[in-house]
Amino acid sequence: MILILGKAYKPQHEENRMKHEGDVVNARKLFLQNNNLNLRFLLENRYQWMNKYINIVDKGIEVGGGTGISKYFIKSKNYKVTDFSSHKWLDIKNVDALKTPFKANSFDFVVSSNMIHHIPYPMKFFQEMFRILKPGGFLLIQEINASLFMRLALRLMRHEGYSFELNVFNPNVICTDPNDLWSANCAIPNLLFDDKNKFESKVSEFKIVRSSFSELFLFLNSGGVIAKTFYIPLPRVLLQLIKLIDDFLIHFAPRIFALQRQIVLQKV
Repeated sequence: MILILGKAYKPQHEENRMKHEGDVVNARKLFLQNNNLNLRFLLENRYQWMNKYINIVDKGIEVGGGTGISKYFIKSKNYKVTDFSSHKWLDIKNVDALKTPFKANSFDFVVSSNMIHHIPYPMKFFQEMFRILKPGGFLLIQEINASLFMRLALRLMRHEGYSFELNVFNPNVICTDPNDLWSANCAIPNLLFDDKNKFESKVSEFKIVRSSFSELFLFLNSGGVIAKTFYIPLPRVLLQLIKLIDDFLIHFAPRIFALQRQIVLQKV
């Protein structure tokens, strides 16, 4: 089984066993209805940790903001959500994260949530984030972690693929399909961040000031952030208990159990 999970996997969109893939309009609507407490608890934990690195007056943006849900959790008066789309709830529309319209040294922080594993050229992304961040500014990253459990879940749901065979530090290597916004390689964050020294030598414009892991059962029983699947509704007290169980398992074996990770990069 471990040997199978280690091999590159690339499902087609039509194989996806989850519903509403890429439907951010439906995802935002369901979130605002506030019926899924599991998902709200999950997203609360995905974003609120970032506030440790944000002052209320800091100027920041989210790139690849999709549903715009982060605005309910990020505590900054000068925070804007952008995306490579034109949905009405976006503060700034049609923003390509690899070539933004912003001036150099514009932002105290940039949020990137589960977006990097969709980027065809990760090095171009870091170059652009370095350009628009102020000196000492933070790139706050919530990302997928291609652990054994994540790879098993991806193969069972046929939602997204992964390949550990790419050189993500080569700016000319295409890591996902640039013509498909929902193309994904869930191994990209691991290839980038598992070896801190390698990342900082290859991307010397940033230093890693936080690297941590999260989510197992909370993720699996969330119902899905954008693409949707079955879940069992739970009260907050049980969700908090599940988080404790997740944290315990992940503490001892993140490469097996952790389905997500948090990375903070600071502009040098």
